[in-house]
Amino acid sequence: MKPTKKDLIKCVVYTLLYLLFLYWVESFWGLLVLPLIFDAYLKDSSVRMFESTGVMTRKELEARNEVKWEMYTKKIQIEARVLGDLTMNHIIPMATKYQSSLIDNVYKMRELFPADKAAHLSSKNMEIIEDIANRTIFIKEKVDEMVNARKIANKIESEREKAIAYHDRIVPMMEAIRYHIDKLELVVDDQIWTLPKYRELLFIR
Repeated sequence: MKPTKKDLIKCVVYTLLYLLFLYWVESFWGLLVLPLIFDAYLKDSSVRMFESTGVMTRKELEARNEVKWEMYTKKIQIEARVLGDLTMNHIIPMATKYQSSLIDNVYKMRELFPADKAAHLSSKNMEIIEDIANRTIFIKEKVDEMVNARKIANKIESEREKAIAYHDRIVPMMEAIRYHIDKLELVVDDQIWTLPKYRELLFIR
């Protein structure tokens, strides 16, 4: 029986949805719900389906899951290491450099104007200085905490349990660090912030 136009449209839609799902799983957002999703491969109903069709045995499914959990862990490891490197070698130095320029401005205001007027004119800069200090302290502490958490997780022998440890402990730390970095990006001068900002990625100058 020749497929109808409606059948072809359904086939295309299902294919696109499946490809979108695969892209989502491989993206950072997919990493947020993995690795527990891989347990579905080892359900009795899934194993029966694969074995009855002659595709894979239980042992083969278990082996594939081991690889999937290991790949998940490696991806988070790479993301975390890159984030830590960027934070310590780029983000914090840029933020403190801008902070130093603001501090210099505050001192010059105090030399130029009477104390009350200088305090009024420098009030916003003082708020930014304090905000940068609080965020850089938080970021540095979280990066150190993330490194120690990775060392503990790396000692876990089970690939599944190691992947879950990375999911439950490392990923939330990465999100917290990224949040404060994004806030610093909104404050630090473009000329000092050497990394591309979001608006520059959207609207290339």
